Amino acid sequence: MHSMPTIRFDAQIASARKFCLDSLRKYDTPSSLLLPYIPRHARDAYIALRAFNIEVARTADTTSTPTIGAMRLQFQRDAVSKSLAGTPPKQPIALMLAEAASQLANATEGKGAFSKSWFMRIIDTREKHLDNRPYPTLDSLETYAENTYATLLYLTLQALPMASLTADHVASHIGKAAGIAAVLRGLPLIAFPGPPNAHSNQGQFAGDVGATRQGAVVLPLDIMADTGVREEDVLRNGSSARGLRDAVFQVATRANDHLITARQMMENLRAGQDAGHEYEHQEEEEHAHFLVTGHEGTPAQDVERAFGVFMPAVATQLWLDRLQASDFDVFSPKLRVTDWKLPWRSFLASRQRKF
Repeated sequence: MHSMPTIRFDAQIASARKFCLDSLRKYDTPSSLLLPYIPRHARDAYIALRAFNIEVARTADTTSTPTIGAMRLQFQRDAVSKSLAGTPPKQPIALMLAEAASQLANATEGKGAFSKSWFMRIIDTREKHLDNRPYPTLDSLETYAENTYATLLYLTLQALPMASLTADHVASHIGKAAGIAAVLRGLPLIAFPGPPNAHSNQGQFAGDVGATRQGAVVLPLDIMADTGVREEDVLRNGSSARGLRDAVFQVATRANDHLITARQMMENLRAGQDAGHEYEHQEEEEHAHFLVTGHEGTPAQDVERAFGVFMPAVATQLWLDRLQASDFDVFSPKLRVTDWKLPWRSFLASRQRKF
């Protein structure tokens, strides 16, 4: 007598799951390829979080003005709030977020939950950049990456569930690298935008595209000044613009440095040492974790259990390597497709526990 609502709900979740997976395959191929490295019990959360990220990131590219984009993002805020409260709107991503939140609560006997403030931080940060405003400095670009890509990794760690400052610290460096690379990857699409809805994300990083159809160059202003890059020169001459490759090199170096730092941290922790430097965000309220019963571990054990969440480092490194092989020509068509080596490199990274 009571089976029909359950069957209907299960069918809704199955349909929502398929929608989110299709979104990953279409717009974020690397994330779909990295799904097998997430523990099975956390995969619904991973799918939901990555689909949410795509939806928010593509708001700029699927709306005609920043004002309309802001309205769409307000809908996302409301949908997240309702999903985490267990009353999601009948929208696939919202249903999957609610399902993931319910699974997390059940797995932790009600002690584990997603940080709503982290979802809002991602949305708020994306909203600030709907108009393609330039990053004043390389540090401000890094902050953008922390508030988007690193924060997405924090939420994924919560889904494990993982309550570890050390794991958050590693995720911060990987997220910053991924976010900086995302801005570089999106640079041609912003400089030479097509019509709305024209862009697809066959890599991890597209989607960082503004809502205006007027070309813009969003490299950090301090780097542009240092290398002599002028926006109008880039918009006129593309990859042959004076100083552009030097500017891209400096920005890419910052992303690569974060990956090097994350790898060094893993080596230190496995050797029984401390991370090697302090975590700059450890005083933020969201990182004041409460231990989840049954999941306490040493810092070294934590990062091993979290390794699947760190796998985006593999995709980011592969893209940075290809950028270097292209002599830092960010306009090279080769950088717009998913690297065929990613499945193999990901398998090796998981097996060797090195990214």
